[in-house]
Amino acid sequence: MITIYHNNRCRKSREGLALIEDSGKPYKVITYLENTPSSEELSEIIKLLGIQPMDLVRKNEAIWKSDFKGKELSDKAIIEAMVKNPKLIERPIVINGNKAIVGRPPEAILDIL
Repeated sequence: MITIYHNNRCRKSREGLALIEDSGKPYKVITYLENTPSSEELSEIIKLLGIQPMDLVRKNEAIWKSDFKGKELSDKAIIEAMVKNPKLIERPIVINGNKAIVGRPPEAILDIL
């Protein structure tokens, strides 16, 4: 089953969801702002993505700029920041089996469908 971590207020996330819907494959939507992944879940997602935690941070968010920018943060601290402030999580994240991708651009999602 395909899973998308989705924010309906984000155009790129909506475009990514539309691509998944068009594929006809079964999927589930996790609205991560309301159902924020735990530190363990987010760590697993980052591992599947094959990136560093900092690579999943939306660095232009006001909360990042005011509270975290310019600070030396461990990977664990970055993950905790995203869990406590889910707006910081880049989106959409799509997982299909043992593959995951950040859907930016949304067409990148096609690579794992």
